[in-house]
Amino acid sequence: MIWKINFYLMLLPCLLSAADERLDISQFNQQGLSNWEEKSFVDYTSYSLTQASQTTVLKAETSASASALIHEIEVDLNQTPFLNWSWKVDNIYQGNDERSKEGDDYPARLYVVISGGMWFWKTRAINYVWSSNQAIGATWDNAYTGNAKMVAQRSGDEETGNWVTEKRNVREDIKQLLGEQITTVHAIAIMTDSDNTKQQATAYYKDIYFSAE
Repeated sequence: MIWKINFYLMLLPCLLSAADERLDISQFNQQGLSNWEEKSFVDYTSYSLTQASQTTVLKAETSASASALIHEIEVDLNQTPFLNWSWKVDNIYQGNDERSKEGDDYPARLYVVISGGMWFWKTRAINYVWSSNQAIGATWDNAYTGNAKMVAQRSGDEETGNWVTEKRNVREDIKQLLGEQITTVHAIAIMTDSDNTKQQATAYYKDIYFSAE
């Protein structure tokens, strides 16, 4: 029995290390939407769980609406700086200028939130968006607030209807876009919105997690 205990103790650092290398965010299979709180800006985007690719995924449908799902969780970017996710959109928007308030809509977006604490006006965010017309890799200030930076992670309709897997080094993105060394993220949010363009879109999200590499 003693040798079994010693063997387990030798394995424990390895087990802890492996656990620290990945932090699951979505967990739609196990926990549904219990960890997510909806915040409406204009009406409500329809968020529901459905089966696709042999797993449970989040389906978002918008029609002149804008609401987000927010998961409050502290993420240590020193341990897990990489944000990973998969998404799919059925369509993009037509004729909108995403850098203007009138065109600030995206068929899919995933963003990380850095809390300002009691100074709520200091809260900042980086939005990774599926752009309808901006070049992949383009960055710009959100049309409504300079505290939110936009990143065109995917763009156009070339990949519509297909699952696309993404990966970003959030710690480096914060350094480049916000000019600060920030090591903690306080929330992750998902939004599919069309309140400004008054158009419609459907998107899907799955496998959202942070990783060490």
